[in-house]
Amino acid sequence: MRWRYRNQLDWRLVVIVLREGPIELQANGYNPVRQARGARMFRERYGMPIGAAARARLMATDRACRALVATRLAHPGREIAAMRALQLAWFNTTDLLDEDAPIERALARLDGVDAQAVVASMDSPEVSAAYQADKAEARSAAGGPTEFQGKAAIDGELVRYTAPSLVFELDGRRLEGGGFQPIEAYDVLIANLDATLERTPPPEGPLPLLEYFSDGLATQEVAVLLAGNLVLPDRAGAEDALIELAADGAVTREPLGNDALWRIAA
Repeated sequence: MRWRYRNQLDWRLVVIVLREGPIELQANGYNPVRQARGARMFRERYGMPIGAAARARLMATDRACRALVATRLAHPGREIAAMRALQLAWFNTTDLLDEDAPIERALARLDGVDAQAVVASMDSPEVSAAYQADKAEARSAAGGPTEFQGKAAIDGELVRYTAPSLVFELDGRRLEGGGFQPIEAYDVLIANLDATLERTPPPEGPLPLLEYFSDGLATQEVAVLLAGNLVLPDRAGAEDALIELAADGAVTREPLGNDALWRIAA
């Protein structure tokens, strides 16, 4: 959607805060080994780089969520890149990302983000207030389309959105794509809100994609972005093109999990 509609869409990231402590999970018999095994399901289903190494312990998500809120306040527009950096670290390292030092290390990879200042502000009154507002908004799915589709979760007496949930709003109209949805679901929601938008078609090769997404893309993301309407992604073809570009020095390949992160060469 970010490639297709560019700056015609204004994105607002709201953190869900899955849990503020791992004690409940441990009490139910969930442990780092089970967590690592479960990650393979996402790797196989979605094709994203995901390692399968068990951490020393389970992690809560509140510190990482605070980091995203702090990034949003300090560097508006870079919170999505920050979320991606933390996601890649979450799924491809054994860093304990409910601790501040690993969070700062992950954010330090981003251009235009003062990782040290972001981490230092995570417990400030401003960040805390915005964090609590996000948490409350994420638990307002009761009675809506997301709950109707069975894509919401119960948190105590509240019904919360699951990730990723996209909500599109225009002129008082609101359409939800809750939980995991195919790309076409999001696209049809946008089409029903505003059919005057310009749509950017897939490029002929990976270079324009890597120029636009300067923080890098995984192989599967390149394949999906290159695929046309109702065309299945050609992962092997995308990787072949990326390998050739890397051999020519046009792009760089950073090993990541069971795959790689591709970037335009400096």
